[in-house]
Amino acid sequence: MTENKFMQKALMQAQVSLRQDEVPIGAVVVKNGKVIARAHNTRNKSKNAVEHAELVAIQRACKKLGDWRLVGCDLYVTLEPCVMCLGACYNARISNVYFGAYDLSGAGCVALSEMIGRTLNHELQLCGGVMEKQCSELLTNYFKSKRN
Repeated sequence: MTENKFMQKALMQAQVSLRQDEVPIGAVVVKNGKVIARAHNTRNKSKNAVEHAELVAIQRACKKLGDWRLVGCDLYVTLEPCVMCLGACYNARISNVYFGAYDLSGAGCVALSEMIGRTLNHELQLCGGVMEKQCSELLTNYFKSKRN
């Protein structure tokens, strides 16, 4: 399954975050079956609230393609995107967002996608639960270790 192949790459980025004591979230942007950008969460290290894995990956993809429009690109991310990241996906014209774990604690994108989509002239497809178990376990274990 192609989704699993690219989600595995996003999980590898999440592992980088974990090693840096960041919340383990990773993202990759794919175009024509090739990863063109990858990133992981760096909010703590950068002291920057918008350094989410998705936003950094989108910025890198835009730079690589030399355009703010990422038409024909897909985003794979280990956690359901927040509203800010979902807005960036719409604005960048991402075609599909595949995510692993659902964000049960903080109003993720699924509930808001239809509303946001009506205000823009771009259609975005969401697919959640890709390698959900692996993505969820990584996050759960990280937060358990922080509480101990």
